[in-house]
Amino acid sequence: MGEINEIQSDLAQIVRLALAEQTDDVRLYVARLVRKYRSTNPNFSDQLDLFLRSKPARANAPLRKAIAPPTQPQGLPVDDESRLSLLKVYQDEVDRAAPLLSPNLEETLSQLIQERKQTERLAALGLQPTRSAIFVGPPGVGKTLTARWLSAQLGVPLYVLDLTAVMSSLLGRSGNNLRAALDFSKRAPCVLLLDEIDAIAKRRNDDTDVGELKRLVTVILQEVDEWPSSGLLLAATNHPELIDPALWRRFDLVVQFATPERAAVKEAIKRFLGPDYALLGRWIDVLSFTFLGQSFSDIERDIQRFRRALALGTSNDSDLIEDFVKARAFNLDRQGRIDLSVLLSKSTKLSQHKISEITGASRDTIRKYTTDAPLGVKHITRRKVEV
Repeated sequence: MGEINEIQSDLAQIVRLALAEQTDDVRLYVARLVRKYRSTNPNFSDQLDLFLRSKPARANAPLRKAIAPPTQPQGLPVDDESRLSLLKVYQDEVDRAAPLLSPNLEETLSQLIQERKQTERLAALGLQPTRSAIFVGPPGVGKTLTARWLSAQLGVPLYVLDLTAVMSSLLGRSGNNLRAALDFSKRAPCVLLLDEIDAIAKRRNDDTDVGELKRLVTVILQEVDEWPSSGLLLAATNHPELIDPALWRRFDLVVQFATPERAAVKEAIKRFLGPDYALLGRWIDVLSFTFLGQSFSDIERDIQRFRRALALGTSNDSDLIEDFVKARAFNLDRQGRIDLSVLLSKSTKLSQHKISEITGASRDTIRKYTTDAPLGVKHITRRKVEV
């Protein structure tokens, strides 16, 4: 009864905001309900989240003063030669969707945020919050998205070093550009991301690099050591083996990003499908199996391709998924094809002939692994009943 009263109270609040035509407040309240019911009523939470994502906020909707992002700083540093800005700026709202991460990663990032929000408590104990961290993992697993989400949670802008602008063709200019970008980022609280840091912090014993790049390593080493606790310095790399060993010791925290596990893949598919989940949702288990081992960016790319084909009417959902799974099955080993065949048999109405065509597993093999019990056992059971 208490849960019913709570839902009625939430409904009344939404009605009140809707009748007052407070559209932005309705969206904020629904986002709050998504988080509120995620553990107690996940299906209801997913449905609300789906409605929220299928109706994006109006681009020209006025922002509430209470959540208005800080004004973009003026005078961003630029390369003197090209006049390109050395930093890209992101200022996301605090309700930005959290990245899809493993429980261990969520716990690590949660502590990092709490440290920043309780700096006085740490200072009273003679401690400082984490000043720097390096994100390590393959492309597309959410390193940059995590940096954006972190900055939004901390209520500060995210600056991303633009290597295209920093790496000047003039000898000695690259180091000056790097220092200018770092000095600017230290003026006020922010999150600074040095993406693809392996490009500018390679091992100094690499004889293929010129002296200019080796000097950049020295600059970064000094800056990580001296980074103020008022800001958070992040770095990201897809190639940890290329980074100078001295740099690893400078970072307070090393965060490992791996390719997503089955649960995270399934959640990613739901999120990327958006309103088309109603049509493609019946394939969710098959897609989760097929996408296993892929990065979030790879998953999103293929899902968007599916959605475009459906929107244009160039294919139906069955043909799309069957063709996609057939192409992926080609790279599976024998046991993988068997597991996929069993999954298709249990979660779809496809015939064994069609499943064999898709997975490459023989019909005898599919029959062997999808039959509840061996044929002889069935006969014995029936004979006992007849007696």
